[in-house]
Amino acid sequence: MKSLFDTVSYNSSKLVTKTYSTSFSLATKMLYSSIRFHIYNIYGFVRFADEIVDSFHDYNKEDLFNRFSEDLELALKNKISLNPILNSFQHTFHKYNIDKDLVDAFMNSMRTDLHKTKYLTEEEFKAYIYGSADVVGLMCLKVFVKGDDQKYNELKETAMALGSAFQKVNFLRDLKADFEGLNRTYFPNTDLKNLDEASKQKIIKDIELDFEKGLSGIKKLPIEAKFGVFMAYRYYRQLLKKLKKTPALQIKNTRIRVSNPKKIELLMRSYIKYQLKLM
Repeated sequence: MKSLFDTVSYNSSKLVTKTYSTSFSLATKMLYSSIRFHIYNIYGFVRFADEIVDSFHDYNKEDLFNRFSEDLELALKNKISLNPILNSFQHTFHKYNIDKDLVDAFMNSMRTDLHKTKYLTEEEFKAYIYGSADVVGLMCLKVFVKGDDQKYNELKETAMALGSAFQKVNFLRDLKADFEGLNRTYFPNTDLKNLDEASKQKIIKDIELDFEKGLSGIKKLPIEAKFGVFMAYRYYRQLLKKLKKTPALQIKNTRIRVSNPKKIELLMRSYIKYQLKLM
């Protein structure tokens, strides 16, 4: 039965989310069950594409990515795929009428990672951020507003800002891995070999502005999504807080993390704020 295969597909996307990101998985659990598995479906898709370009160094990444891209197109066209991750994503894509342009922009940014290692201008950087992060936020927003175009357009800019903030925090946290492991530098006009406090604080100020804009949108989300997204926001704000306090030299040489006990504390504090309507 197709329904049984779909269930296996959804469970596969959930497993990908739980395995690759305990933090995102925790935040997703705070969403209402009616939309939760659709966010797993989106995450599974974007994680697999990202994994191809970031991790499979012993294989021909371009061939793998081309095959994944072709399978994606067929999944969206035929509304089925024997790749369970793509099968679950196509279901969410069609159910919420996700714009194909968002999917294409994401895949274009991922393809860029196959070859491009430096972003020299703000325009290049913004284009990459849009494709790699903003559009993921917009795909999720389609689910959060249950396809309501008016609400989607109202919250579109804030969802993009939140996606940008999350991605930039990831870039700052992963400086060492990106630079040493993948020879990538995302932040333009920044010499990562000689990253100083002034450069770090400039990056952080830009991220804080994105977070401020993103929070204004979280407050307007439907109840089914609000707390889960707020939890993700709180986690990334905590990461940024730690990065802000960490000397630039240390950021270049280690990966800043939020401990599991701290994540639980954040969850409890976030729930209290949410219940008291302090967010």
